[in-house]
Amino acid sequence: MLTIDQATYDAIVAHARRDHPDEACGVVAGAVGSDLPTRFIPMVNAAMSPTFYEFDSTDLLRLYQEMDDNDEVPVVVYHSHTATEAYPSRTDINLAGEPEAHYVLVSTRDGAHESGPVDFRSYRIVDGEVTEEEVTVVERY
Repeated sequence: MLTIDQATYDAIVAHARRDHPDEACGVVAGAVGSDLPTRFIPMVNAAMSPTFYEFDSTDLLRLYQEMDDNDEVPVVVYHSHTATEAYPSRTDINLAGEPEAHYVLVSTRDGAHESGPVDFRSYRIVDGEVTEEEVTVVERY
């Protein structure tokens, strides 16, 4: 189960809406062993694509150095789908390299990028196996 605070949930949704029609992507880091996403880090989609996301390799290296310096790990790895449901594509599954991370997908299809509810779902992806998990949004930790 993913437990996420309301401010971080809102920040992920706002990022997905802002970058629509391109996919948005980012990470929410947290302390090693905590499983709590606490530091929201929106990233640039280097692919600038409505169907694919790619972290900029220089930004990603910098992020991992920062997390290492702060004893953090990527608790959440998120991105948006702009025209399909919030379910990992075959490419998403192949690129999922953090077995301890929660993979969050937000769908901004069907006008959700402008207003109204979005489809916000979380998965564990380990060795190519996708397991959806419950998302609990709390006011704060």
